[in-house]
Amino acid sequence: MEKEDDKINKENITSEVDISEKEDVQNEKTTEYTLEDKLEETQDKLLRALADSENQRRRSERETKEAFEYGGFNFARETLSLLDNLQRAHQSIKNDETLTDNKDLNKFLENIQIIEKDLISIFEKNNIKRIDCLSHKFDPNNHQAMLEMEDENVEPGTILQEIQPGYFFKDRLLRPSFVAVSKKKILKSKENNEKNIDSTLEEK
Repeated sequence: MEKEDDKINKENITSEVDISEKEDVQNEKTTEYTLEDKLEETQDKLLRALADSENQRRRSERETKEAFEYGGFNFARETLSLLDNLQRAHQSIKNDETLTDNKDLNKFLENIQIIEKDLISIFEKNNIKRIDCLSHKFDPNNHQAMLEMEDENVEPGTILQEIQPGYFFKDRLLRPSFVAVSKKKILKSKENNEKNIDSTLEEK
C-alpha cells in the first residue's frame, strides 16, 4: 500500500514539474513577444517622429518661400490707392470747367500723366499687373459686378465697362476689377404681356 502511495506521489510530483516547465516556456515566449512588440512600437514611434519632422521642415520651407515671394502683398494692395487717387485727381481737374482757360492746365495734366506712367512702370517691375477685362466674359474669381447693362450686340455676361481696374500680384488676385456686365434685353412684347397679366389679376 505504501509503495502504491509513493508511486502516486512521484507521479503527481512529475506532473507538477512538467506543468511548471510548460508554464516557464510559455512565459519565455510571452516575454519574447512583448519585447518584439515593444521594439516594433518604438520603431513605429521613431518613423512617425521622422515623418512629422520632415513635414515640419517642408512646411517651414514653404512658408519661408511664400513670405519671400508674397511678403509685399499687403503693401502692394495699399499702394494701389495712390494710383487711384492720382487718376481721380487727373480726371477731376480735366473736367473742371473753371480751369479750362488756364494756360498751364495742359502742362499740369501732362505732369500728372508722367507720374501715373512711372507708378504703373514700378508696379509692373514688381509683378503688379492690371487685369485686362473689357469685352471678356465675367469671371467671379477676378471680377466684381457693380451693375448690369442691356446690350443685344454681345452675349450676356460680357464685361462692357471697367469702373475700377483690378490687379494681380504675381499669380494672386490683389484686387478684383469692378465692372458693368451685359444682360439680355427684355422684349417689349414680353413686358406688355406681363403688364396685361398684372392688370387682369388686379381686376379679379
